[in-house]
Amino acid sequence: MFLGELTYPVANIEGVGPAAVRNLAALGVVNVAQLLRHYPTRYEDRKNPVPLALSSADKPAMTVATIIRQEYIHWKRGQALKVIVRDDSDVASMLCFGRNFLAGKLTPGRQIRLTGPFERNRHGELQSGSFVFEDFDDESESKDFGLILPVYPLSGTLTQSLLRKAVRSALDSYALGLRNEIPDSLRRKMDFPDKGKCMRDIHFPDENTDADNARRALIFEELFHLQITVARRASTARPEGHDSRPWSDNLIDKLRKELPFELTPDQDSSLDDIRRDLASGRPMSRLLQGEVGSGKTLVAFMAALGVIAAGRQAAFMAPTELLARQHADNAARLLEPLGVKVAFLTGDVTGSSRSALTTALSAGDVDLAVGTHALFGTDVGFKDLGLAIIDEQHRFGVDQRRSLTEKGKAADVLALSATPIPRTLALTAFGDMDVSSIRTMPAGRLPVETHLARMGNENKVYDFVRRELGAGNRAYFVYPLIEESEKSALKDAENMFSRLSDEIFPEFKAALVHSRVDEEEKRRIMSDFREGRLNLLIATSVVEVGVDVPDATCMVVEHAERFGLSALHQLRGRVGRGTVQSYCFLVYAEPLTDDGKKRMMIMKETHDGFILAEEDLMMRGPGDMAGTRQSGFLRLSIADPVRDLNVLLDARVKAQEFIAMDPGLLGAEMIDLRELFAICPPFDENLLSTG
Repeated sequence: MFLGELTYPVANIEGVGPAAVRNLAALGVVNVAQLLRHYPTRYEDRKNPVPLALSSADKPAMTVATIIRQEYIHWKRGQALKVIVRDDSDVASMLCFGRNFLAGKLTPGRQIRLTGPFERNRHGELQSGSFVFEDFDDESESKDFGLILPVYPLSGTLTQSLLRKAVRSALDSYALGLRNEIPDSLRRKMDFPDKGKCMRDIHFPDENTDADNARRALIFEELFHLQITVARRASTARPEGHDSRPWSDNLIDKLRKELPFELTPDQDSSLDDIRRDLASGRPMSRLLQGEVGSGKTLVAFMAALGVIAAGRQAAFMAPTELLARQHADNAARLLEPLGVKVAFLTGDVTGSSRSALTTALSAGDVDLAVGTHALFGTDVGFKDLGLAIIDEQHRFGVDQRRSLTEKGKAADVLALSATPIPRTLALTAFGDMDVSSIRTMPAGRLPVETHLARMGNENKVYDFVRRELGAGNRAYFVYPLIEESEKSALKDAENMFSRLSDEIFPEFKAALVHSRVDEEEKRRIMSDFREGRLNLLIATSVVEVGVDVPDATCMVVEHAERFGLSALHQLRGRVGRGTVQSYCFLVYAEPLTDDGKKRMMIMKETHDGFILAEEDLMMRGPGDMAGTRQSGFLRLSIADPVRDLNVLLDARVKAQEFIAMDPGLLGAEMIDLRELFAICPPFDENLLSTG
């Protein structure tokens, strides 16, 4: 068949009217391909017998029963029909709430085919209020029994019956001759059914094992495609055949001698990874991830020194002016004494100042440019950009990152992430990058003590913070909203700033920071807080990333239930950056959801950001994994990279083997992935790119 036919709208399918089209669209199903990929979540087994005695909520009865008698029981809406039945194993009751009309169909002595979840009540009686039946007649063929029926996610007025008919019609009309989307040689090796049989068996299996085999094949197929795409992107972004790039340890060795501490083993190992990358025959695309405060920035500075000492330039891009200015200040403090020329560029640098800076960059008079997205402006050029460092890289779009790296000749890319990337995500979204991890913390750091407090008991937290402030330390207070909202009873930063500074801590100096505060004012406030001219900083999550104040020992997050695990871990990382014991207080409002309770307990008991990242991924699922651009990140229809990690690993190996064997076979044996994704994209390719 032609792939184009799979793009036909679902309205072409017999029995799918305007209302069903609207309800299917709410499920993301608008064409035939998407309908065929609207897979069942479970099945009703109306084929394999299950006697009444063995029935449960998870294992519905599937039996032939004889009706013994009828009774009526009291119900809140009057009387309800109760039908007593028997099979070869036990006696049970069918409770016909609101269905007294069944009395004429369920007459004593009649035999019926019966399915439904029968459970014992507190008196030991088997009963069910949710059942399906039909007359039992050996001479007639059953329409609803003797089958394994799919159960689909629904929306609006959709019914299982309508969806089953629509899917069966789509299979009959359009799925004949579906091409296999993984190489035949690999399919045979994995003992997978062909694509047409997979699609039929996943929807209407003859046996449960058929559905299991089809699901196994389709999960592998999706993850195999994902890994092929990642490998293709990596080979395009980092083709072999490049010369090794110049590198010198001269300035790195000088900086090491000036530092009052030794690098951790993980920092040394990460720097070695970068050095090897630049000595290789392909451009570097490396993700350097690590705990908050683990020293990623120092490794990035040293990588820049290795390139600069060899005569090339480096650029360091951060997502916010606040963070970029902090990096620029640190670079000036650490690197300028070594003779490195550092420049700072943001959108606020304009006029003659900007012109002078861009001229110096293009002439090679600047060694390291630190800034925001202004670095990839059209007026910004480099004489010889060798290394592009991108901090909090997930906050930049693909085109933005590419615009920066294209300002050099095959510039190497070092991406930093203070949010540890779970192994699952690293193998999917960041599979085209090499990964270095810094898990060890600098010597002298103490784990931050995390305490939970229920809203209403926050005065105890305030008393504790007062003692810390009195000892000369500093504290953050973080809120989910900037200002009061009529739609929410949540505390907000502006009102709490007034209350904290005027009523609770009048003897201490406080300031307010959020996204609407002018950048220059924000910079002044952060400088005052860092230097001790302010004791309290009241803020929103704008302080989540990059703020480094070693004397801050208290982080108070009010309405902590409104923040995700990753955000809470990032906020907690703002304290504990010195050698003094630090504390994080998570103040939550009740009632908490089950997920909310779990998040609070994980935060209290776990300090390892890598473990937290895995927990966060398992709680949120693969559709919500990409930091600030989470929605729709992975639109996989049947695979789950968390649940199916072992399959993902296998698919990754098979994809790499397949491409290494003969990249040309991709076009011959596989559907063009771009064509496939255009029909029914399992994920957004653009969001997967990191280079």
